[in-house]
Amino acid sequence: MDVAIITFIQNHFHCGFTDSVFPIITALGNAGAVWLVIGTCLIITKKYRAYGFLIFAALALTYTLGDLVIKPIVARPRPFTEFPGRILLIPAPGSYSFPSGHAGSSFSGATVLWHANRKFGIPAFTLAVLIAFSRIFLFVHYPSDVLAGAVLGVSCALLVIHLLTNKSDIVTV
Repeated sequence: MDVAIITFIQNHFHCGFTDSVFPIITALGNAGAVWLVIGTCLIITKKYRAYGFLIFAALALTYTLGDLVIKPIVARPRPFTEFPGRILLIPAPGSYSFPSGHAGSSFSGATVLWHANRKFGIPAFTLAVLIAFSRIFLFVHYPSDVLAGAVLGVSCALLVIHLLTNKSDIVTV
């Protein structure tokens, strides 16, 4: 199923526009950059400061479990190594494929933002989906890598929110 989906995307979604836009979208997720910037902005505000710290904690947990624990255990090769011959639009990542760190950090950050304010959550999840899809489009992850990363990110964020929130410190919307 993974191969059928990624092959379909490779054969039907590429054009000048998508080939120029998706490398930019994926770059937003490099090392969780966009989510770290958002977390920093939230820390600056008194009203949402707690959520900024929750984003950092959720990202740290997602990275630790995904990149430091699961990836070395599963050791799944990336699609471009299994199916050589495709020209990559971004530099080839050096780590394993499963789970997607970009999807993990994106869904982790988006989940915390959703809990901070649903109005933040809608664009955050939209960006998370775009970043996650970009990884499949760019032929650096299989769909199951992205799905696992998304599940990991949401799970880690919910765990952090549950364990670290003092209900009196959290803004309710």
